[in-house]
Amino acid sequence: MCSGRIDLKFILRAFSNGMDGVFIGGCHLGECNYVTHGNYDALSVVLLCRKIMEHIGLNPERLRLEFMSSSDGIRFAALANDFSRKVKELGPLGTSEGIDENRLKFKLEAVNKLVPYIKLVERERLRVPVKSEEAYNKFFTSDELNRLFNELIVDKLAISQIMLLLREKPLSTGEISENLGLNPSEVSRHMNSSSRQGFVRYDESEKCFALA
Repeated sequence: MCSGRIDLKFILRAFSNGMDGVFIGGCHLGECNYVTHGNYDALSVVLLCRKIMEHIGLNPERLRLEFMSSSDGIRFAALANDFSRKVKELGPLGTSEGIDENRLKFKLEAVNKLVPYIKLVERERLRVPVKSEEAYNKFFTSDELNRLFNELIVDKLAISQIMLLLREKPLSTGEISENLGLNPSEVSRHMNSSSRQGFVRYDESEKCFALA
């Protein structure tokens, strides 16, 4: 299977199912058998996913992408062993990060619900025009990427988490703020936006928000 077939959902599903690490192998960059150069798509997905993992509190070193050919059996074994050692050092998923199992599942579900939107954003706003590993790494560690990530993904992820909370029961701004560790003014901004779009409603009698 071409590494370009790797979908963000696949990675999230692995972590949601309790995998402590995810290793992806692809063809050497510049040696793709297809005109699509899917290994660059895989690189973009992995770099963006690592950014998302860091944002939700997971160690991004739990996700690794390596490029190799079919003749690199010895190198593959060495890389796989090295990754296994690293994952063992990190410990069970969420443990070293201080995230309990239920909170981790909640965060991953919130990201998973945004995958179609994130894929669109990645395609339209986060594509690197130059096909080189150096250019991709440089862009995904740049201030410009941080700005776009905060502008396009962080707020949407907060709203996704809020929607999941409200699916369980109506909550006040303060309760949402406390549960997610967000500033109350941020929560108010998100709720006002969601209310205008018809996603939530405010119950005056209960002084709380509920799904519309």
